[in-house]
Amino acid sequence: MAGRWLRNTLACAALGTLACAAAQESTSPDPRAEVARHIPGARADQLRASPIPGVYEYTRGAEIAYVTADGKYALSGDLFELNSNRNVTEEHRRELRAKMIAAVPEDEMLIFSPREPKYTVTVFTDVECAFCRKLHSQIGEYNRLGVRVRYLLYPRTGPNSPAWTKAEQVWCSADRNDALTRAKQGQELKTKPCADNPVARSYALGKDFAIDGTPAIVLPNGDLLPGYVPPDVLVAQLKEAHAP
Repeated sequence: MAGRWLRNTLACAALGTLACAAAQESTSPDPRAEVARHIPGARADQLRASPIPGVYEYTRGAEIAYVTADGKYALSGDLFELNSNRNVTEEHRRELRAKMIAAVPEDEMLIFSPREPKYTVTVFTDVECAFCRKLHSQIGEYNRLGVRVRYLLYPRTGPNSPAWTKAEQVWCSADRNDALTRAKQGQELKTKPCADNPVARSYALGKDFAIDGTPAIVLPNGDLLPGYVPPDVLVAQLKEAHAP
């Protein structure tokens, strides 16, 4: 240990103050790695220091928990800064959701858009969900109000279920938007599921978001609105989210 300290000291003298700091930082162990070692399946890059000394924020997908540095205890719930009443946890969730949605190529979505959209939302949808059908029955009104709707197929019942098969049939249809509309109207699709479809990926993303109900509407800033939201109410929330 003393030999390492001496080598670092001599290196600092040769490199100068700034280079010295960088060299020492590069040789310092990452404390997150030690915390991760105590959590089954955790990686160091899933952890970051929280505002509370000795407590780390642990992120899996868009889910966040807090763990003690010794890995013995975990806290589930949102962290608030009392002076400002900021929900620190939800702020980070929004950042994570927005980043994860941005990573999904639009050619893996079903998009219903007005000619000149003012807003864009991303909606996790299930073909068989009653409120998803209600939302889609008003797609023309959302579009008229300037809302561009990007659907991600999210069959809540999971793989090997009728909803999953219907989602694949929608995607594998020649006209996907028309197929989605017909499926949500309860019409039977004749298209056979195809291997090259994004249903599994969008389903995995929804699980990372901890979505357990549909529709689930993600705003551009990463806000998640669970459930059906009428067109005029959605536009009001979008305006508020865009306000400076």
